[in-house]
Amino acid sequence: MNTILGLDIGGTKTAVVLGDHDARIVHRTVFETRPERGFAATWAELRDHIATAQRRATELARTVDAVSVSIGGPLQIEPGIIKSPPNLPGWDDIPLKQLLADLTGLPVYIEHDGNAGALAEWLFGAARGARNVIFLTMGTGFGGGLILNGQLYRGTCDTAGEVGHVRIADDGPVGFGKAGSWEGLCAGAGVAKLAAVRHPERWPADKVTARDVAEAALAGDAQAVAVLREVGGHLGRGLAILVDVLNPEVIVIGALAVRLGDLVLGPARQVLAREALPDAVRVCRVLPAGLGERIGDVACLCAAIVAVGKHA
Repeated sequence: MNTILGLDIGGTKTAVVLGDHDARIVHRTVFETRPERGFAATWAELRDHIATAQRRATELARTVDAVSVSIGGPLQIEPGIIKSPPNLPGWDDIPLKQLLADLTGLPVYIEHDGNAGALAEWLFGAARGARNVIFLTMGTGFGGGLILNGQLYRGTCDTAGEVGHVRIADDGPVGFGKAGSWEGLCAGAGVAKLAAVRHPERWPADKVTARDVAEAALAGDAQAVAVLREVGGHLGRGLAILVDVLNPEVIVIGALAVRLGDLVLGPARQVLAREALPDAVRVCRVLPAGLGERIGDVACLCAAIVAVGKHA
């Protein structure tokens, strides 16, 4: 049976999966990326998990015919060179595609995680049937992917969708190299930093995580809810820019939006409605990822699924 070996490489965790061309997952392992170790240590652990997945494929009588990767940018997609992503410090000019090809002897397809998420939701999730789609990662980092007129749009040098670098506020937590960036205000690290700024006595900057704030908010804690409402406001301001410029049918948001729902999407939709063109807002739905927590596993298969063209 034709099978894809998928790698979902993130700043917090890395998953190694086996799946088919309709994104059905038959095997999965996961480990903490711990990028502070540097690339070499993470690569060594990744190789071990790849070997485990290959053995499992043999046990399942499956033939692995491609490797497919989802990873944060910036990167050069066709040659598969990783160009110092902010959530993977030390991954500087890493020829990941060639390394994986040498390791496995298989065709390797690499995609920006925002693009991969957009493809996953477009093919299998909340954006099926739409022609103009924006996907936002909203996880450890904050990236995007664009489906425009029914086609993935990468831009001139593969940086389309790097929306986390856009400055949303004059000041604020630093993300993607600048204070007040969309990533600094709305990614997981930004949520933690914002909580530490607003309530340092409760959430010291060196101890608080986005999970801490999220769990408190989901339990009804007023301070945590207020932090997430502020995050949602910044999210909405960025959405308004995208809606005015690109006029999408649907914006799908992963990770934190899936886990927190209307705690962040409610204020985001309110600000979007106030800031963007009314006609553009009327035709645009803002939704959490339809694939939910499965999106990373499905997305990391999509570079190969699209390249090989076997999706039913």
